[in-house]
Amino acid sequence: MKVVLVYPRYPDTFWSFRYALKFISKKATHPPLGLLTVAAMLPTDWEKKLVDMNVTTLKDGDIEGVNFVFLSAMSIQKASANEVIRRCKRRGIKIVAGGPLFTSEYEEFKDVDHLVLNEAEVTLPPFLGDLKTGSTKHIYTSKELPDIEKTPVPLWELIDMREYSTMSIQYSRGCPFNCDFCDISFLYGRKVRTKNREQILAELESLYSHGWRGGVFFVDDNFIGNKRKLKTEILPAIIEWMEEKNYPFSFNTEASIDLSDDEELMQLMVKAGFGSVFVGIETPNEESLAECNKVQNKNRDLVACVKKIQKFGLQVTGGFIVGFDSDPPSIFERQIEFIQESGIVTAMVGLLNAPRGTRLHKRLVKEGRLLKDISGDNTDLSINFIPKIKRETLISGYKRIISGIYSPKPYYERVTKFLREYKPLPKGAVHFHFAYLGALFKSIWVLGVKDKARGYYWRLFFWSLFRHPRLFPLAITFTIYGFHFRKVFENYL
Repeated sequence: MKVVLVYPRYPDTFWSFRYALKFISKKATHPPLGLLTVAAMLPTDWEKKLVDMNVTTLKDGDIEGVNFVFLSAMSIQKASANEVIRRCKRRGIKIVAGGPLFTSEYEEFKDVDHLVLNEAEVTLPPFLGDLKTGSTKHIYTSKELPDIEKTPVPLWELIDMREYSTMSIQYSRGCPFNCDFCDISFLYGRKVRTKNREQILAELESLYSHGWRGGVFFVDDNFIGNKRKLKTEILPAIIEWMEEKNYPFSFNTEASIDLSDDEELMQLMVKAGFGSVFVGIETPNEESLAECNKVQNKNRDLVACVKKIQKFGLQVTGGFIVGFDSDPPSIFERQIEFIQESGIVTAMVGLLNAPRGTRLHKRLVKEGRLLKDISGDNTDLSINFIPKIKRETLISGYKRIISGIYSPKPYYERVTKFLREYKPLPKGAVHFHFAYLGALFKSIWVLGVKDKARGYYWRLFFWSLFRHPRLFPLAITFTIYGFHFRKVFENYL
């Protein structure tokens, strides 16, 4: 068999970091971990090629003469995925599709020959078995949540690591919480399933042996879903491995706000090499938290929780949402105030949407308020339901938030506030990359010479260089992030 695994293109959004990547001469933030893992599950004698459309174009020659195109995508990649499907159908090439987009909306993809849905560990083997006997079906699905201790190491040799800023690894699937707007429990369940110590070390070793040195993102939707195992097995093993290898990686991940309750866990994460965590803050409004069942965020001083995580040496990237039924008219100003006060530099604010399979989606269907499927793009002003607040008010308020946190003045004030309070613990070896030096010179030219906000850039440049020299590289990184955010949202500012 000869197959091509295709990962569709992301549009330019907050998460693409496309404008920031140009400063370090990279084309994408993360590789397609799901497809690389699926590739490792396919028979070893198959001829495999991977085309990530975020780093290269899909040429006609890439799919000519292949037996199958394997396609995986998330909802935000839907337009690109549909274009790949159309190109394959025109050439009579069979498509095997899976991943979150197809699992959630499989009935919309009638042109896909074989839908291998849910988790590949349980649905891919039956497809491969039927392929041998010539009795393949259109849909393969299962409610079984597989034991991911049997999941193989991704096939890293299928990509050029130099095209990416960060590599990826998965430790767990599932989340113990059940927020109304989140489809993780629908896709992966509420029971947290984890890989074992040997697997994690094998995956780190694989990245290392392929020559990677730099950032590694644990893609878990909630890395701390099983805190006991992390503290007793996984993090101690990572700490030992990192010390032996002279700290070749720096880690980041996603976690719930209750991370702030566990000082031992935070200390171990920092010692292991974790530098930042994405936390779903969502809203400072208690009634909205209750409405969306964000129980882990309720009855807390959320600013204090964020600052405590930062105090332990972990940067916090925050997710925020507006558009809840319980949001008061003051929510837009409150979101701005919270973000500025907390010092969350990278604050991703989106409009509420209801993905298929979520409790929110089911409720809105019952109430007759659902309009369409989500676009997956939190920055395109799309809302797939009729909000309680007037839509025009919601959109104008959302734009006000974006302007209030990403215009140069408030953004640079927030960066300075964070750097003034941030005291990361000393870590192992610092590995120099020429891309960092290139990013510095590009930032000087683009942000210090060409950009209208260059005055803010130079004030931060010299302030961090002379007052906080250890944080100077981070300060420059934040100036580049700010440029990306302004470019993405420039129509709103």
